[in-house]
Amino acid sequence: MDDEPADRRRAVSAAVRRFPQFELAIHRLMDRSEGFQDMCEELAEAELALSRIDKVPPALRESRRAEWQELVDRLVGEVGAVLHDAARKPHVIPWPPRQN
Repeated sequence: MDDEPADRRRAVSAAVRRFPQFELAIHRLMDRSEGFQDMCEELAEAELALSRIDKVPPALRESRRAEWQELVDRLVGEVGAVLHDAARKPHVIPWPPRQN
């Protein structure tokens, strides 16, 4: 995992922190779905922005905090929905693999 790009590691970490019971599914979806990977990367970026909210000028801090928290909450919901949907669908992998 050390050779993975930093953005991907942060994305996986953000998703696994929120959904540790789906760690294997998260890794699989990161490999198979660019949309899921993008969603997790956005979650990691939003969490990072929220963690740095104290660097925002005081006049803007609370409105920015609310915006970032809303984005984090929305992304957590979207990631969770994908994971729960994936858990409900059986994954049948034909064996032997088809030859094209």
